[in-house]
Amino acid sequence: MHTINEIIRQSAIGTLSKWYQSAILLVFSSIVAILFTMLFVLLANASHLTTNFSYLFEGIM
Repeated sequence: MHTINEIIRQSAIGTLSKWYQSAILLVFSSIVAILFTMLFVLLANASHLTTNFSYLFEGIM
C-alpha cells in the first residue's frame, strides 16, 4: 500500500484533494474492469465470431 500511495503522491493527481484522487482512481479502475470484462466475453464467445478481412484489399484491386 505504501508503494501505491507513493506513486499517487508523485503523479499528476498527487496535488489534488483526496476526493478528486478517489474519483479519478474509481473512473480509471472502472474503465480497466470494463475492458477486462469485454476481453473475457470476446474470448469466451470467440468460436461464434465470423471475421472478414476482404475490405483490406478493395483499394488494391
